Amino acid sequence: MNGPHAPALAVPPLRSSKLALQIVIAVAGLVPVGAGLAGIGLGPAMAGHHGANAALDSHFAYLSGLLLAIGLAFWAAIPTIERRGAMVRLLTFLVVVGGLARLISLARVGPPGGAMQWALVMELGVTPALCLWQWRLQRRMDGAAPPV
Repeated sequence: MNGPHAPALAVPPLRSSKLALQIVIAVAGLVPVGAGLAGIGLGPAMAGHHGANAALDSHFAYLSGLLLAIGLAFWAAIPTIERRGAMVRLLTFLVVVGGLARLISLARVGPPGGAMQWALVMELGVTPALCLWQWRLQRRMDGAAPPV
């Protein structure tokens, strides 16, 4: 219902789309932040590899730090997500390249455990979909495209 008699709690479509995207990115960001922190704290044992040497542990910690940073950067974009297209696209590029590397590993040595398969879905499915959602929201808010 529109007009002067609309309910006071009604949210305009653009604002509700922005809020929905903000919520989804906040929740999805739990994956890289959580996995990054777990990887830093547990090392390769997080992925079921016990008895790691110093080189493997160091490399795992570094990559876990990058994963944590990607999640934190996505979270940093949340307040003004409608204006963060370049940032979201760069972060999505980083995540997709990592997912493609994981896909190469899958072809080389076979499928990883369940958690790593879900990570692949996040990297090659969910993150690009969120990037597309952000791009559409930004275009709509800029007036470049009609509301969908």
